[in-house]
Amino acid sequence: MSSIQSNKRELKIGNNIINDASDCYVIAEIGHNHKGDIDICKQLFDAAKDAGAQAVKLQKRDNAALYTKAMFNQPYNSENAYGPTYGTHREALEFGWDEYIELKNYAKELGLDFFSTAFDFNSADFLAKLDLPAVKMASGDLRSLPLLKYVAQMGKPMIISTGGATMEDVVRAYEAIMPINPQLAILQCTAAYPANFEDLNLNVIKTYRETFPDVVVGLSAHDSGISQSVAAYVLGGRIVEKHFTLNRTWKGTDHAFSLEPVGLKKMVRDLKRTRLSLGDGIKRQLPNEVAPILKMGKKVVTKRPLAAGHVLCADDLTLKSPADGFSPIYFERVLGQQLLKDLPEEADFSFDDLKPLHD
Repeated sequence: MSSIQSNKRELKIGNNIINDASDCYVIAEIGHNHKGDIDICKQLFDAAKDAGAQAVKLQKRDNAALYTKAMFNQPYNSENAYGPTYGTHREALEFGWDEYIELKNYAKELGLDFFSTAFDFNSADFLAKLDLPAVKMASGDLRSLPLLKYVAQMGKPMIISTGGATMEDVVRAYEAIMPINPQLAILQCTAAYPANFEDLNLNVIKTYRETFPDVVVGLSAHDSGISQSVAAYVLGGRIVEKHFTLNRTWKGTDHAFSLEPVGLKKMVRDLKRTRLSLGDGIKRQLPNEVAPILKMGKKVVTKRPLAAGHVLCADDLTLKSPADGFSPIYFERVLGQQLLKDLPEEADFSFDDLKPLHD
């Protein structure tokens, strides 16, 4: 792997700055969950905005150019099919130029970043012409070095998923992209739909952060739920991409493991809480802890009345709440010292009331 030139881990997408100190950048991955209907897609944008996501993302394919003729024309008998062949199925779900322009403008009105995954060279040209704020590369293209370099030349922030990859694949992609375009984010991903929790391997996020200290790291999450996105943030992930739908029962392969609006809202909420909860790592007593610790803590007091001249031993003293007196951290230091005055039961005292037997 080539040497890394910078230690600054930061990426700007639209008006959002993503770095170690930032909230998580949440991408609502709509994909083709809009069912080919622009009104449904706008409803998804609305719901993503309401949930607190920063970005919405689609997938762009030039299907006839992307697939072999055999794959494009093969019968597609799935219950999720939108056409009799795989090609007609994919075309039914594909938005064109007019739809993308309308959605770009709508996302701008909502204050959302809107971009898409480029699955082929023609789609990359299509997205470049749209001038979107970023571009996503799917896990399946991590080895497509010519396509990665072509997209890198667009000069837009690139986010790459790494499902199904080896570390060698990830390093190779990094080394192909960075000399052309250092605006890169790398997402840990498991290319299973849905992914089992035991297959998420979230610690790869730490590996990526150590290996690539100059790029933002995150998670493309295919698990069913929201908890692991929080875990990803704690491990240093600052982008989370999560599949998103209005109804998990709709026809389509992605709906079942996608989040519905309530789930996305809860995930965004929990991610924001997580950033606040992590703090700065410096252990200190906070102002709002003083009163509870005073109430729950303890002080050293006498067990029974003691006369002046008495030499203190452990059996003369006990610990009782509240902590508004002699601190127990000095308990052993007072043992063997002589009282300078009479003390009643449960008496407070200080070092001024004691005399060491041996100065």
